[in-house]
Parts: sequence; structure tokens; C-alpha cells
Amino acid sequence: MNPICAGRVVLITGAARGLGRAHALEFARQGAKVVVNDLGVDADGSGGSAEPARQVAKEIEALGGEAFADLSDVADWSAAEELVATTVRHFGRLDVLVNNAGFVRDRMLVTMAEDEWDDVVRVHLKGHAAMMRHAAMYWRERAKSGATVDARIINTSSGAGLLGSVGQANYAAAKAGIAALTVTAAAELARYGITVNAIAPAARTRMTVEIFTESMRRPDDGFDLMAPENVSPLVVWLASQEAADVTGRMFEVAGGAVSLANNWRHGPRRDRGERWRAEQLGAVVRELIAAAPPPEPVYGAR
Repeated sequence: MNPICAGRVVLITGAARGLGRAHALEFARQGAKVVVNDLGVDADGSGGSAEPARQVAKEIEALGGEAFADLSDVADWSAAEELVATTVRHFGRLDVLVNNAGFVRDRMLVTMAEDEWDDVVRVHLKGHAAMMRHAAMYWRERAKSGATVDARIINTSSGAGLLGSVGQANYAAAKAGIAALTVTAAAELARYGITVNAIAPAARTRMTVEIFTESMRRPDDGFDLMAPENVSPLVVWLASQEAADVTGRMFEVAGGAVSLANNWRHGPRRDRGERWRAEQLGAVVRELIAAAPPPEPVYGAR
């Protein structure tokens, strides 16, 4: 069986641990050349080390693949631009961007500090936007020069971004922003041969280890339902040439299950044909609520 990403050049952010590491190794197994980007920070974004990214690059080389480690801050606009340029200089091209970098600083909204909001939104949402902007510019210039572009962007949202999550207002807001960014970019970039999709994974990482424990294995066969490696095959497929007609989509992935999540849709509607009076709207709003399906519950809500 031929590897489905043979020769593709893939840049993965947050690639040293958890989901990012699993993606990097699976891409290597499927024939891709991999840029392992990671600052090596702790789960809350503090600290930093070059060793985690270098170790993953060494693992890829041990598999017979090609990789190099990079420590760029992807939420820095100029650093993101340079990372794209470095990838092209090193491998001669860029075909796939996988945005995965992030960390959490969980807190109830009423006790959240300003830096806890800013730092989480910065690394998740701005980190996605900065990398997408500069990768897309590279591909747009290639398309305008007459080259055939077959590029992929795979973003990482979350169930928290789709449904909300108690105690994670900063993280949920950033991940919801990534969902909107994904569909917007998919519409804008299709003309250049770029697809943009997102995943909302459920897997054991440093951010979720207390929720998805090591004991979450099927008793009959030992299948680890929350292993990050369960998510990577879909990411790799979305990056392949076979997925050229799939864009603007959000996939939820957990264990052996893959589902397609639909974004906000227009629902029940009442049109008076002229401006409503405030006292009229109580009954109308209750009719709309009664006619619509109930919303999915927020994670952690009672």
C-alpha cells in the first residue's frame, strides 16, 4: 500500500507532545516530510525547551523519514512568517499546515485574570490566524505565478468551542473563534487551491489527562479510547490529495468514532414585515424556542 502523503511537506505546530506528536509520527509513516514546531512549554504555557521538538524529529528520522525541529512562537506574526519561509527554504515547498499548538489556563469567568484570557486566546486563536495568513500568502503567490496548488490547512478546535465548557471561557472562546476562522478561510482560499478543515478531538493530552485517564480502555480488547494516535489518521487523510474536494468542515474524532459537526444554521423564523414592538416579542421568542431543537448541553453544566 502506497503512503497517502508521500513527498508532501507538512508543518505541524505544537508537534512535540500529545496530539501534535501523534500527527507528526503518522505523517512520517505516510511518507511526508515534517516540520516539528514546538516551544516546549509546560501545559499552562510557562517555561520552554528545545528538547521535546528535537526528540520528535529524531523519532521521525529513526523511522526513515525527514524532519527538522523549530522553536518559533506561532502567535508572533513575524515569527510565523519566518517559519513558513524556513520550511520552504529547507524542504523546497510547503503543502500542508496543521495548526495544533495551545495550552490551557482554566478558571471560572468571574475569577479569571486578564493575562489568563489574553494568553490562551493569543496562542490558540492568533496562533492559528498568523500561521494561516502566511501559509496562504505563500500558496496564493504560487497560484498567481501559474503553479498548481494542492494545499491543506487542518485546524484544531474543540468540543468546548462547539458547545462551550464550564471553567474554560477563554479556551472555549478561542476554539469557537477557530471554528469561525476555518469556515471563513475555506471560503476565501478555495480559489487558490487551498482547503481548510478543522477537527474537534477528544483525546488524552497534557490538557485533558485528568479527564481522560489511562483507565479508559475497552475491557474486551484493551483499545485505548482516548489515545491521541486515534485522531491522527483523519488529519493525515485530510492532508492528502484524496481530500481535495473536502473543505470548510468540522470533524469530531474520539476513539474509533468520526462524526461531522454542522455549524450554526438558520432556525425557525417569524417575520412581521415591520418593526416589532418590545411587548410583542415575548410570545414570538417562546414560539421560536418551542419550534427549534434543544441546544446541546454545555460541557460541565449541571
